[in-house]
Amino acid sequence: MQIMEMENKSTRNVDCGCDPYLLSLVETPQEQRAMAKNSNRSTGLLLASITGGAAIALSAVCFPFVAPALRRVVLPFVPASTQQVENVMKALARNSSGGKRLIDLGSGDGRIVLAAGQRGFQSHGVELNTVLVLYSKLAAWRQSIKNATFSRQDLFKVDYTKYNNIVIFGVEEMMPELEALFEKSLTSTSRVIACRFPLPNWKPSHVIGEGIDTVWVYEV
Repeated sequence: MQIMEMENKSTRNVDCGCDPYLLSLVETPQEQRAMAKNSNRSTGLLLASITGGAAIALSAVCFPFVAPALRRVVLPFVPASTQQVENVMKALARNSSGGKRLIDLGSGDGRIVLAAGQRGFQSHGVELNTVLVLYSKLAAWRQSIKNATFSRQDLFKVDYTKYNNIVIFGVEEMMPELEALFEKSLTSTSRVIACRFPLPNWKPSHVIGEGIDTVWVYEV
């Protein structure tokens, strides 16, 4: 019934030839409430769409960084300092007669792999964070380091027989498990370079640096 009345009123307004602005000033309270309700509904839908889209975009950006934390073994991304990189390079240089194939476990932004590649090593980095893998590949391309490669891979599924040098920036809680992995996976010509934390039971052949920049070198 109300709809019919509004339609009739609209028809009468058109027929009378009155100014639409003047007619809007004499709209009934019911009509004003209806228009306000429709306006509020449209605004609410717009805000909900914007908020939902922002939440989806934020989730997409954050997921690669959060997902590794859901795994059994976690290698958090903590960029290596300049001194840490230099100490790893010193460790590699001390065995110049050894093999030139290197793998960095949890390679992060790729700085160890890139530095080793610049020194003639066929270096490869494995990392679970897709964003960091893409970033590292871009850095290798921009610096024209063709012997530095990267892949998204689980460190427990790596074929370690391909590498002479294994670099690991681990956390204290995971070193025992990594030690067990190395014992059954490495060849007699392999060398492990542990940064930040040592392997719990192996005896290092030498130690470079001090504090958080310490590097432990193990000859297998």
